Amino acid sequence: MTKPYVRLDKNNAAVLLVDHQTGLLSLVRDIDPDKFKNNVLALADCAKYFELPTILTTSFEDGPNGPLIPELKKIFPDSPYIARPGQINAWDNEDFVKAIKATGKRQLIVAGVVTEVCVAFPVLSAIEAGFDVFVITDASGTFNNITRDAAWDRMSAAGAQLMSWFGAACELHRDWRNDVEGLGALFSNHVSDYSNLITSYTKLTSEK
Repeated sequence: MTKPYVRLDKNNAAVLLVDHQTGLLSLVRDIDPDKFKNNVLALADCAKYFELPTILTTSFEDGPNGPLIPELKKIFPDSPYIARPGQINAWDNEDFVKAIKATGKRQLIVAGVVTEVCVAFPVLSAIEAGFDVFVITDASGTFNNITRDAAWDRMSAAGAQLMSWFGAACELHRDWRNDVEGLGALFSNHVSDYSNLITSYTKLTSEK
């Protein structure tokens, strides 16, 4: 049976950025490192642009996993920051779950490192707890395509929706007329070719 279309709603969504840590980022091999970091920051900028509650969490950051990448701390200086002492599945940390529930949102947008563990485990737990979950695939990374695809299959089979950060931004925005310049600037900052579209648009509108 075909499931109904559940679309992202900026009034009912929160973002979970799970274990984007300096040590773990070195394990990402299924996407170019520079592109991957750009995608992570693009998702962060989307969360900021749409004013979505955002929760940051790390796993065993005093060990080899390393600290959270500093750019995320800078973007979200006032967001809940859960440094898990050891739990591999972030959902096993009470403070993390409390922070999620405190947002009052029922849609969770999730990305992290590595895909089959730090993303898949809390995603499956959140689905079990009754949340609608949207996984941002290009802001999540892992060792290789084999482990990535297996994780995607597992999460998708459980009911998670797999999306790109660009697709999520468009679904959250709904209508270009809401803010052409704002969304266009966000896209231009993270998709170099998109700046060509905005340049053309700006020229055309300035000539009217």
